[in-house]
Amino acid sequence: MEQISNSDLINDVDIAVAAWHEDGRWTLALLPDAHDLAQVIDRLKSQQTNGGAIALIAIDEEFFMLIRVLGSHITMFLSDVTCALDYAVASDFLEINDIDMPEEEDDPFPVGYLDIFADLGMNHMEMAALCDDAELFPDEQLEAIAGRLGFGDQFAQLLEL
Repeated sequence: MEQISNSDLINDVDIAVAAWHEDGRWTLALLPDAHDLAQVIDRLKSQQTNGGAIALIAIDEEFFMLIRVLGSHITMFLSDVTCALDYAVASDFLEINDIDMPEEEDDPFPVGYLDIFADLGMNHMEMAALCDDAELFPDEQLEAIAGRLGFGDQFAQLLEL
């Protein structure tokens, strides 16, 4: 996977990081376009490791998405379904996962596979609690997830400007 510099990111509030576990350690790389889910999934598929590959994506300080590719199996998670009303990438997420669009009056809630990282030590209750924490921005939520999965320091270093 080619290395992308921070200056190549769409803007300074979008984050797209790929991580894969190989030979007992995590490897991370920036992804070039947080808004192109098909490209993100293709990049993850190119990482053929035993543990698969994951993407941690934060958009515009509003929400985050998680994508995991393990062989031919793809699982996805979106922190706030109502963001699909305002963001094309969140709408794309719903379409890919065959989830109905929310209504304007709907309350925010996570959708997708809450146990996306259960086998890596982060269960659905931890994920739901993280989504419910209104004090955290999406980048901070992703940093917490990265820390819980064992690559928090690498994640923080990769995103340093």
